[in-house]
Amino acid sequence: MKLHLLDRSSLENNSFTIKKNNHPYFLKVWHYHPELELVIILKSTGTRFIGDDIDKFQEGDVVLVGKNLPHMLLNDDEYFNASSNLRAEAIAVHFKKEFLGFDFFNTPEMKHISDLFERANQGIKFNAIGTDIIEDIEQIFTLNDFDRTMKLINILNVLAKHKDYHLLSSIGFVNSFGKSESKDLDKIYEYIFKNFTKEITLKDVADIAKMNPSSFSRLFKRINRKTFKRYLNEIRIGYACKLLMEKKYNISYVCYESGFNNISNFNRQFKIITKMPPSQYISKHLN
Repeated sequence: MKLHLLDRSSLENNSFTIKKNNHPYFLKVWHYHPELELVIILKSTGTRFIGDDIDKFQEGDVVLVGKNLPHMLLNDDEYFNASSNLRAEAIAVHFKKEFLGFDFFNTPEMKHISDLFERANQGIKFNAIGTDIIEDIEQIFTLNDFDRTMKLINILNVLAKHKDYHLLSSIGFVNSFGKSESKDLDKIYEYIFKNFTKEITLKDVADIAKMNPSSFSRLFKRINRKTFKRYLNEIRIGYACKLLMEKKYNISYVCYESGFNNISNFNRQFKIITKMPPSQYISKHLN
């Protein structure tokens, strides 16, 4: 899962772009770009990777991805079957923070939208979004240049005021990814996200970084403010929590699906990170 910088230089001739994607499955590319990206899932399911956040996605999801935040949508396995008739449909709007000028969103009247852009640095998943906002976004395709721009501002205004949302990637990942000294860690993040459900050792990742395990461990802890093992366990437990919330899987299945090789260690790490055992987590969040 190599990390790619996507060139959207065509934006130089447009203040923003909007595109409706309709394919058998979304492109499997772990990528980033200097534009913010507003994504609306119209059809399909799968796993969403944004920074170090891993979660399931489904029809109706609305997500805002910040500048240079790595992300990818990976459809479920059945979408890649040769005989599949499934479709992956989404609308993607790309724009730079200064798409209306460097000072436009710094005015007092636009501060709430500027704050939205700052939150988007971690990625934002908007919950309980009604069909109105999706209809507004789809309407952009039918408008002239001026009305398209005004419609987008109105959509950003609505999202900025929407209170039911949660941030996705950890601030630690955002900070570490943005540091030039940590660019050698990009391959490590890619490796983790691709293999977190499998056995990963400190030596495995140190070899990728071309460092000895002790040196790599010190570097990783200095940048991320946590040990590599803790970081990996947080990724796995975060994914486990989301699987449990789907109410489709039992605890034993989630344990192995999220990368742990025995129930006792899974329960121990789950309690360390969430401050409660899996059974209590289920009761608290689903009742």
